[in-house]
Amino acid sequence: MPSIRTVAALAGVSTATVSNVLNARRSVAPDLVARVQSAVAELGYIADLGASRLRSRRSTVVGVVVPDIANPFFGTLVAALEDAARRDGYDLLVVSSGEDPALETARLRTLLTWRPAGLIVAPCDDRLAGRALVQAAGVPMVCADRVPADPAFDVVTVDNRTIAAEVGRHLVATGRRRILIAAANLAIGNNRDRCAGVRDTAEPAGATVEIIEVGVRLAESRARLTRRLTFGPVPDALFTLNNVGTVAALSALAEVRLAVPEDLALVGFDDAEWMRAVSPPLSTVHQPLEQMARAAWGRLMARIGGDTSPPHHLRLACRLDSRASSAPARRLALAHWH
Repeated sequence: MPSIRTVAALAGVSTATVSNVLNARRSVAPDLVARVQSAVAELGYIADLGASRLRSRRSTVVGVVVPDIANPFFGTLVAALEDAARRDGYDLLVVSSGEDPALETARLRTLLTWRPAGLIVAPCDDRLAGRALVQAAGVPMVCADRVPADPAFDVVTVDNRTIAAEVGRHLVATGRRRILIAAANLAIGNNRDRCAGVRDTAEPAGATVEIIEVGVRLAESRARLTRRLTFGPVPDALFTLNNVGTVAALSALAEVRLAVPEDLALVGFDDAEWMRAVSPPLSTVHQPLEQMARAAWGRLMARIGGDTSPPHHLRLACRLDSRASSAPARRLALAHWH
């Protein structure tokens, strides 16, 4: 790899001039800038950011841990964080914990070896197994989306219980009285809050609410839902608590030959473009992902900048987009008849 000295020799300038051009720290004559840039391009020089950080004692790297980078929800969150980081001159190191607390801890340990300026973490579950590592390292951390138990960190999430209560009201209003909730993992507080929200409004209105844990993997979720719909009493509404569960539900319903919304209503959590493109379009809860990312990034920048105030816990409002998948079956049939 060419060094800064090689660049300086080719450009006919000092290493200090090369450094100033690369870091835009001081005014450098335009002809010298052009010579340095030409030498950099010719040599394929790449700055040693690790050495630069050690010299300046300032990191411009932020670590991000999400449960599953392949999940469109977390992919969108990371993309929004990346936009914010770019604007502020930071780079992201993104890792996936695979919904495994032990792997989450290992990933956090690896990220800390990079001496990041801060961390943004969506925990696997309420325990946040690696919290002691982060606290011992003294690195600022913000938890996004999922809330660890007794959080000693800033948290940015959504008001899960309130929006789920709206889902419960909506299903009851469309005539549904047997609601099945498909939860990925009840060790996650978000899922428990969503279940509680539906119960808050549906049960007082005379509806029954059943909750099953279907797992975090698509194949597992599909198999458990298919088994439940085959051998248990058929619900007249199904509420899935994440986008993986919604895909699994569509597959399971097709396998057991139940039609939406004629046989049962379907409402999902986490909106996506494809949910408007299928037939019938799916009713979903829309989470403000960009707002969540901006708020999490803002809190982290404040901590990196020296903010020592008590932990901030921010809950953002969601929106229920009711579409044809949860329309009253009778009303839909009449519409087709006329």
